[in-house]
Amino acid sequence: MAFAVTSSSSAAISGSSFSRSSSSADLKVPQIGSFRLADRYATVNLSQKRCAVKPVNAEPKRNDSLLPQAASISAPEVSEKVEVEDFEQLAKELDNASPLEIMDKALEKFGNDIAIAFSGAEDVALIEYAKLTGRPFRVFSLDTGRLNPETYRFFDEVEKHYGIRIEYMFPDAVEVQALVRSKGLFSFYEDGHQECCRVRKVRPLRRALKGLRAWITGQRKDQSPGTRSEVPVVQVDPVFEGLEGGVGSLVKWNPVANVDGTDIWNFLRAMNVPVNSLHSQGFVSIGCEPCTRPVLPGQHEREGRWWWEDAKAKECGLHKGNLKQNSSAQLNGNGNVTAAHTDIFDSQSLVTLSRAGIENLARLESRKEPWIVVLYAPWCPYCQAMEESYVALAEKLAGSGVKVAKFRADGEQKEYALKELQLGSFPTVLFFPKHSAKPIKYGSEKRDVDSLLAFVNALR
Repeated sequence: MAFAVTSSSSAAISGSSFSRSSSSADLKVPQIGSFRLADRYATVNLSQKRCAVKPVNAEPKRNDSLLPQAASISAPEVSEKVEVEDFEQLAKELDNASPLEIMDKALEKFGNDIAIAFSGAEDVALIEYAKLTGRPFRVFSLDTGRLNPETYRFFDEVEKHYGIRIEYMFPDAVEVQALVRSKGLFSFYEDGHQECCRVRKVRPLRRALKGLRAWITGQRKDQSPGTRSEVPVVQVDPVFEGLEGGVGSLVKWNPVANVDGTDIWNFLRAMNVPVNSLHSQGFVSIGCEPCTRPVLPGQHEREGRWWWEDAKAKECGLHKGNLKQNSSAQLNGNGNVTAAHTDIFDSQSLVTLSRAGIENLARLESRKEPWIVVLYAPWCPYCQAMEESYVALAEKLAGSGVKVAKFRADGEQKEYALKELQLGSFPTVLFFPKHSAKPIKYGSEKRDVDSLLAFVNALR
């Protein structure tokens, strides 16, 4: 872990200057305690290079690891503060605060017991904000073993730019081996990404967080309207446990929750912050190489992640707690339709098809006119992003002899749509030719009006 300690107290320094290879038996409890209690007087620069202290990855057997021992001896009043603090109220107080102010508050409150989770994307802004506070900070990242080469090079560039050592967490080799041997290297394309993410990301993160009282993420509300639209700037983590274990033992900070992606990029450019070279290739949201691709103009940034799955599933498990805030979307995707979401594609130029209507259309071998139909779910952010262009398409085709329609294919209709209408993910666009029974699926990710119109004109 990246520790550098400067202090007038030799006792504080001696408590931290030991080799990574030293055994815990060599450490004297008073030394650890004196270092921890001296935090308020010493200047601890965690962003400087390489004084080797046991890193964030505290093992599950907490009595055998350094960080829990130190925490149990030092300043118990900090633990009490975390337990009694009303973080919901604090989130309200900080809701209009700048990311810099929120970052400063987080580092001030938790000191060495908080770390920035860095994914290798535009969340490098978090490291820049932490640096600007002038406070010590720690950074960790999850190396899944399947990141892009550009991301690994970016990690190295960030370490050199800020003079830090990122604390990398790795998946358990035995678990990875078992998964790959039993299901192959690309099983997530067939049965979903959750299992692979659980092995390569969630469990390593869980181990990392066991050594902390708080963590800092780069979540933004505009990143994934389906799952992150209600993310607060600070919260008690609803999923993971921290150093002391149990519900409520970990606090999660989201300093850029209220910041638009455009403003993040303006900040990065203004501060001349290094960025992942994948961004210049069309990548916006960056994860593992097999599960990340560039997005096209007009697409939402999360459409580049796990593109073969429904929008509601586009969380890897690191921020699974967000799904609780979006339970209605889950119901709409897998169960009964609720009235929680306003319908979309609302235009007089559009025909709304019922289940009977779409079935009749699909059965016809010869139609009076061709049809283009979007299979959608109103809660899906990608359907919402397409609404404007699809309505414009309907208005352009009005009176042209091509019918433009929509069919809500979530909830009770999803099974039928999967089986009979080639539904893969939302939205799915089908063209029903005039003299052919089988509909033709629009295969492109380009959903602007010109691309959709070219598709129609090529087939009608």
